[in-house]
Amino acid sequence: MNQEKIGKFIASIRKEKKMTQKEVAEKLGVTDRAISKWENGRGLPDLSLIKPLCEVLDISINELLSGEKLNQENYNEKLEENMLVTIDYTDKKINKTRKSLVVVICVIILLFLSTLTLYTIDMIRMKQNAPVLFSTWGYEYAPALNIPVEEINNTIKNYLVEKGDSKEKYHDGLKTFVSMRVYLLQEEKKDEKYNVYAWVLEESYYKEDGKVLQDSGSSIPHKFTVEKIDDRYEVVGYEIPRDGNYYLQDMKKIFPYSVREDMDFVQYDGTITRLSDDIKEQVKSYFEGYYE
Repeated sequence: MNQEKIGKFIASIRKEKKMTQKEVAEKLGVTDRAISKWENGRGLPDLSLIKPLCEVLDISINELLSGEKLNQENYNEKLEENMLVTIDYTDKKINKTRKSLVVVICVIILLFLSTLTLYTIDMIRMKQNAPVLFSTWGYEYAPALNIPVEEINNTIKNYLVEKGDSKEKYHDGLKTFVSMRVYLLQEEKKDEKYNVYAWVLEESYYKEDGKVLQDSGSSIPHKFTVEKIDDRYEVVGYEIPRDGNYYLQDMKKIFPYSVREDMDFVQYDGTITRLSDDIKEQVKSYFEGYYE
């Protein structure tokens, strides 16, 4: 498998599509350094990324592994050759992996324990600071240790709640409540700017005649851009997919492949139910009434 040829081909197709390394990286959920490494022939994409990369570049897997555009005459010939090369490459990867299996298992255990600890701490904080107007649960993403996760989440919290409360109100005492699941938090290179990919459930409630009633609600995936300005973090922008025929197109444009893949199960993996239950608890605590 000619890594250098494949790398040059990836670079040429990317430039042909007028995409930067950073844009390709965001769509795949990897760093731009990984893209640079591939294009310089110093490595190949992980097998799990080959299909998504081909989708981004609009080429076939056969063409990627061949490092060139193919016509009908040489397509099948290259296909057989690439199949054999891929099998050999996979065997080498497996053998290499076996040598470090013990290390990998230890790392997985450590990651699991630290994730569980973060989740437990977050749940304790949520219970100690009621009433809650915002929460993010799960910690299924693993940001770098130097990323100020709590400050960024609080920034998004304040932004969403203030944005909701500032809308034209048709009922007295209308209050916005938000619950959010964060899938990925990325830091842009040396800019103290962060991209946060999350599913947001936002609902507004008011109290009338002793009953707590819902005014409005939305359940939408978001990409937030948070930046540090004058020693404080601010939401400087956000993107959401449009409805209808534009939805899938916008999802591919806004969210990395790994995030989209997880979000595909949002209706089935309990995410919406948990976010909804969380908001109900917030409403009860805030209004000191009952939810109807």
